[in-house]
Amino acid sequence: MSRKALLRRELLAARRLLTSEDVRNAASVLASAAADLPELAGAGTVAAYVSVGREPGTHVLLDTLRARGVRVLLPVLLADNDLDWAAFEGAEHLAPAGRGLLEPDGARLGPGAVLEADAVLLPGLAVDARGTRLGRGGGSYDRVLARLSAAGADPALVVLLYDDEVVARVPEEPHDHPVDAVVTPAGTRRFPPGPETRT
Repeated sequence: MSRKALLRRELLAARRLLTSEDVRNAASVLASAAADLPELAGAGTVAAYVSVGREPGTHVLLDTLRARGVRVLLPVLLADNDLDWAAFEGAEHLAPAGRGLLEPDGARLGPGAVLEADAVLLPGLAVDARGTRLGRGGGSYDRVLARLSAAGADPALVVLLYDDEVVARVPEEPHDHPVDAVVTPAGTRRFPPGPETRT
């Protein structure tokens, strides 16, 4: 098993130990902290995602951004693991999809819609001191990040995590894109661009 796979297994096991109350409390703190980030507070369009299970919660944040008039794009998983996008029109317009996900039921905007985002919220399991993110391993967001890079788009990349998911080191691969900030219940950490964190 690879180092990434081992780390994913450990982190997912830790998440399974969280109670529903732990998840709810963290989601409330995360929503407030993330909504106050300048990258999100000043954004016209944010590409986000709908948290499921014991992922750090995004539901309150999605509602907060939409109430402010921010255009929120949510992913729609395609058969090849790439992501299409649709606008978030409220929780009542989220429908169950494959893999236990919730997806918007509105018009599909195409995989390129993410290029319009001023900020992108990325799901993750961990981030390290260099801003390297550990994802779930499906590759969907690697494609999104590659699409942004190829187009010369440079939205703020933000990850929401629990406190113990900021780790010393995440195994890195050539296609990994560092993030700009991580928000945890304990606070926000930024990763300034530079030779250590930007490739």
